[in-house]
Formats: sequence, structure tokens, C-alpha cells
Amino acid sequence: MMANKYKIPYINACIRAFAARFALSVQSAFRYLYRFQGIAFLDKFYEVEHLQSIDDAVDDLIIVCQKNGGLLA
Repeated sequence: MMANKYKIPYINACIRAFAARFALSVQSAFRYLYRFQGIAFLDKFYEVEHLQSIDDAVDDLIIVCQKNGGLLA
């Protein structure tokens, strides 16, 4: 249960890092990640993803979103 306390801050950090990588606003990055299942991916695989660097998580988000129709690369 204690790890769940950090899930939202972790997802927030990933959204911000994704936004920075693509020079997007945080709101635009959230909308993109939500639309192309990146947020769901982070939520579902938090236990594994949070053990990696944020940069690795952003790389994974790019792959997941591309597989779901996203065009950012």
C-alpha cells in the first residue's frame, strides 16, 4: 500500500518529462498520453516502470503511444 502513495507523483513526473522531451505544455502532454493509453500504461505497470529512470519511462511511453496510434517519436 505504501508504494501507491508515490504513484500519482511518479505519473506526474513522467508526464512532465514527456512534455519537456517534445516541447509540449503539460496539459497537451497529458491529453496525448491519455488518448494513446500512456497514462493507463503507467498506472498498470507502475510496479515495474518506477524502478527505471524517468527517461526510460518516457521511451516506453513513446512506444506504447505509437502502438496505439500516436505519432510523436
